[in-house]
Amino acid sequence: MAVERTFSIIKPDATARNLTGAINAMIEQGGLRIVAQKRLCISLPQARKFYAVHKERPFFNDLVDFMVSGPVVVQVLEGDNAIAKYRELMGATDPAKAAPGTIRKAHAKSIQENSVHGSDAPETAVKEIAQFFSDNEIVG
Repeated sequence: MAVERTFSIIKPDATARNLTGAINAMIEQGGLRIVAQKRLCISLPQARKFYAVHKERPFFNDLVDFMVSGPVVVQVLEGDNAIAKYRELMGATDPAKAAPGTIRKAHAKSIQENSVHGSDAPETAVKEIAQFFSDNEIVG
């Protein structure tokens, strides 16, 4: 197995409900290490840049508005096959379809308020990590 890094966001719906610790526990119990983490408010330009891949979709503005609505926790996670492992741990985007034991089944409120984001590919992870962290902030 390859040790890799992935990017995670604990979204505003989860931070508003004080779920950072519970989600972190699930991440760590799932075999991933949190090697960088910070709580911040994403600016409108940052959110637009981050979700630019969705800019032509009808939900883009609602998604951006949601992501700037409150604090988030951005993270770098590390482990064997971290991207696939975290995507499995997050569960389906729709919490009603998420498997038991996943973050979204346990904590998400809706498809939009689904508590977490995770990178979907190695190239995406590199780009997303670089948007929020400098190399000296990631300590393995």
